[in-house]
Amino acid sequence: MTTLQAGVAAPDFTLLNQDGKSVSLSDFSGKKVLVYFYPKAMTPGCTVQAQGLRDIKAELDAHNVVVLGISIDAVKRLPKFIERDNLNFTLLSDEDHAVCEKYGVWQLKKFMGRENMGIVRTSFLIDEQGNIEHVFNKFKTKDHDQVVLNYLNDNA
Repeated sequence: MTTLQAGVAAPDFTLLNQDGKSVSLSDFSGKKVLVYFYPKAMTPGCTVQAQGLRDIKAELDAHNVVVLGISIDAVKRLPKFIERDNLNFTLLSDEDHAVCEKYGVWQLKKFMGRENMGIVRTSFLIDEQGNIEHVFNKFKTKDHDQVVLNYLNDNA
C-alpha cells in the first residue's frame, strides 16, 4: 500500500470525534487542514507530537489551518487524551482503520523483531480546495510541529 502524495485529491471521510459527533473532512472546505495520523493516544511519542501541535495553535490559526488527529483508538479514549494534555484540536476515531487505509498509512510495521499492522506516523496538509498540498513523513515526534510550521512559513 502506498501513501497518498501531494497533488491528489484528499479522500473525504466522516469519523466520530472525542464527543461522539460526526466530523467530515468536507466540513472544512475553504480552510487548510492538517490531518495527522498517530498510532495511539497517551503514549509517549504521540503525547509529545500532540502537545507540539497544541502549542503552535495561534500560528496554525494565522495560516488558516485546522488540525485533525486520527488514530484507531476508541472514541471513549479520546476525551481522556484531550483533557490530560489540554489539547485544543479535534481527535477522530478510525477503529476499523478504513481512513488509514484510504490514505495509505495502515502498513506492516516492524518493532523489536515483531511484525504487525499499524499506523505509520504521517501528516497530510490539505489545501482549501481539498487537495493534498504536502505530506510530512520524515520527522521526529518532538519536531513535528516545527516541521509543519516551517513548511507553512516558507510557503505562505
